[in-house]
Amino acid sequence: MKRRVLPGLPLTLGYTLTYLTLIVLIPLSAVFLKTATLDWSHFWDVITAPRVVASYKLTFGASLLAALINTVFGLILAWVLVRYTFPGKKLVDSLIDLPFALPTAVAGIALTALYAPNGWIGSILEPLGIKVAFTPLGVLVALIFIGLPFVVRTVQPVLEDIDSELEEAAASLGANRWQTFTKVLLPIISPALLTGFALAFARAVGEYGSVIFIAGNIPLVSEITPLMIISKLEQYDYAGATAIATVMLVISFVLLLVINGLQAWTKKSRETI
Repeated sequence: MKRRVLPGLPLTLGYTLTYLTLIVLIPLSAVFLKTATLDWSHFWDVITAPRVVASYKLTFGASLLAALINTVFGLILAWVLVRYTFPGKKLVDSLIDLPFALPTAVAGIALTALYAPNGWIGSILEPLGIKVAFTPLGVLVALIFIGLPFVVRTVQPVLEDIDSELEEAAASLGANRWQTFTKVLLPIISPALLTGFALAFARAVGEYGSVIFIAGNIPLVSEITPLMIISKLEQYDYAGATAIATVMLVISFVLLLVINGLQAWTKKSRETI
């Protein structure tokens, strides 16, 4: 009989379910139960208010776009860190983790100082007619900043495990660089890319601290959904806050379910080739 270091299945499964219930299931259940105190008409009025709908569009639209941008450039960054050696490589590798260590409020203040009209970068963009701070573009910049490490750190180990001989073999068979990437490398790294995309998207949807300063919080323009929830809580409208939170939770869950299903399908398709 194989000896395991950790206790058997009944004990470990019990710990797992208990921990999951306390940390995840009970808080989520409380959101739905509090929302259930509203009648349907009141619930519908809360979640379809013009400012709330505008915040949905900004939050989910900017989060999806930021995750897509991070997927592309995160792959490029991971590729450079894995495949090349250059002066300052360790410093660049360390800077990737900066959004993990930096408090979100500090990140938001720093980004606002940089992209404000009188900031280092904002003062250059302002004469060109490009305004970043206090606009939806500023929200996108903040979400890209906090989501990039998820893609890089998810893809990087996969790239490190890919033998360069695969690329050499593809080149020897007449494949060009694009064919080598799409036919050889992409099928291998696509599950990791989708995982990084999902993590970056999930982080962006719930982000508050780094966005609230640079967004400007202009009604119907640059208000994010977490701000709507905070506003309801400040007004002691707990049922209204949980109603908006419920919509965010359901939409996020559906999107992540689709992404995970796509990831599983991609992995299965790769195994059958």
